[in-house]
Amino acid sequence: MHPPLAKDPIAEIQKNWQRQGWHAAAAPAAAVTAIMRTQQILLGRAQEILKPFNLTFARYEVISLLSFSREKRMPMNKASKLLQVHPTSITNAVDRLEAAGLVQRQPHDSDRRAMLLALTPEGKRVAEQATQALNEQLFERSGFGDQEIMDLNAILANFRQRAGDFTP
Repeated sequence: MHPPLAKDPIAEIQKNWQRQGWHAAAAPAAAVTAIMRTQQILLGRAQEILKPFNLTFARYEVISLLSFSREKRMPMNKASKLLQVHPTSITNAVDRLEAAGLVQRQPHDSDRRAMLLALTPEGKRVAEQATQALNEQLFERSGFGDQEIMDLNAILANFRQRAGDFTP
């Protein structure tokens, strides 16, 4: 991580937008940019925590999803939908996870066109350890206060619902 900047660049964005006469867009531009920058910071922290497990956050999400499923397996297309990623992205993640011995592709019991994704015992172990590390080093030390977390969850859920991400 780089040293802190002398000025908040996002506050500068807002000032620049106002100087250009884009007053109605200034605060929203700053908010959107701040969310994107926050995502970069948090993802960077997660990637550092997951590095010892040879996982990216995207691959962690796959084994985590499987670890929470009742049978520790699910159809690949369902995993893709739940993780909200393109089928190509899930295929790439699964290729890497399979090469690492963390998941296996299995034929579907009743649909010959579908493929099941199954967590291996090693995958279960890695998912548990990686989740513990993320909980201790990131999620429980996010840098947000309790009320901020509740507010953020509500604000972002409302936005995602209005954007069509899910139905209530």
